[in-house]
Parts: sequence; C-alpha cells; structure tokens
Amino acid sequence: MTRHIGALLPATNTTIETEYSRLPQDVLQFHYARCDKGGGSPFHPSKDEDVAYQSKMLGKAKVEVIGLIQTSASLFEEGYDARVKKLITDNSGIPALTSAEAIGAAAKALGVKRVAIVTPYSTEVIQRAAAYYKNGYGLEAAALEAFQATDAYAIFSLSADNATAAFERLDSPEVEAFIVPGGNFQTMPHIDGWEKQFGKPVIATNPALVWASMNLLGITDKLPGLGRLLAEMPKG
Repeated sequence: MTRHIGALLPATNTTIETEYSRLPQDVLQFHYARCDKGGGSPFHPSKDEDVAYQSKMLGKAKVEVIGLIQTSASLFEEGYDARVKKLITDNSGIPALTSAEAIGAAAKALGVKRVAIVTPYSTEVIQRAAAYYKNGYGLEAAALEAFQATDAYAIFSLSADNATAAFERLDSPEVEAFIVPGGNFQTMPHIDGWEKQFGKPVIATNPALVWASMNLLGITDKLPGLGRLLAEMPKG
C-alpha cells in the first residue's frame, strides 16, 4: 500500500522532486507545497502565513505526515522546530517533522557521535548547525566545511564533486559520519557511492526526512541503493 507524505519546501527549492523521484512509488508518494521565505537572507525561515496555508492544503490531500524541508530555518530561532510543527499540525490536523530534527535523530539512530559537517551554507550557518546538533543531539563536530553559497540557486548548481573533495579533506579516524545539511543540494544519487568510498554513513537532509517520515508512520520497508540510513531503516 502506498503511503502519502506532504513536503513543505522553500519556493526556491528545485531539487526535492528530482531526489524523491528515486523512491519506490508503490511504497511512498510525496506531495509538495511551496512557501515564500520572506526576508533577504537565503536562509530566512518560510513565512508563517505560507506554512499555515500550505499545511492546510496538504491536509486536504490527506497526507499522513508533513515534513518541513528547510534545515537552515531551524538554526536561527530557539524553539523553532516545536513552534513550526505546532503551526503545521494546527492547520492540517496532521503530525509534522522538520528536516533539521530528522538529521539529528538519524545520527542518533545510526549510533554516531563525532561527525564532520559539510554544507553549501555560509560559515555562520554551519557554525549554527554545529551548535544545534551538539545542544540538541549530543553530536560533536570534529570538522566543518562550508561551500559559501549565497542563495538557493547557487546551492543547486553545486556538484557532488564539491562534497567528495570536502569529505577527502575532512576525513579522519575520529569522524564517524558525514552530515550534509541542505535540501537544495543534490545528494541522494551519490550517498551510496560516498559511503562505499569512505566507509562511513552520510546523513543528508532529503533522505533523513524520508527516514524520519517512515519511522513515524511505522513503515519498515528498506530502500537499498540510497545509503545506509534508508537501506537499514534503524529505529528512531
């Protein structure tokens, strides 16, 4: 039986649909809604009024869970995850997740504690990410690298080679996993190869949200070829 999941995206995201087209449609079907970020920063949270309205619309599609796939939004406001999940659920009547929380939960489920964080974001944002995952999930950032993308379109234009080169620079015995925040950065076709090359889990925004949604819904199907997280489906 196909399960239905709602995805709230920033209006500038041009990656998610392509990434999720790799998922088996007889297991999962994603339904998308876009929100205006407002503000001048590419990392500004989506407007609350857009989140509320689009959540309501996804509720009419009778999805079973709604995920906000905008990891950076969770890094700039204390308590944002809880607040935005309540906003989503209040307007849709449906359980909600954020991609930022999904990454942290995935790292815990895989049993890793020391990570390297590689992201298209700016130095400020990656430092906020390191603090977020340390304070919320007990993860220690052994290394950080930011690609300094200035907007979502620049993130989309980055290739997998950027991440591969960063992994090569940051890899060390103390790094147990790589975390790659950024929903507009293409990762899903490459995670399996990265993990084979470096022998460590790679936890990225888009597959982490899939994993967290499946866990919440009690879906135990394993999804091979998309990295260890989805191939093993550890309990969260």
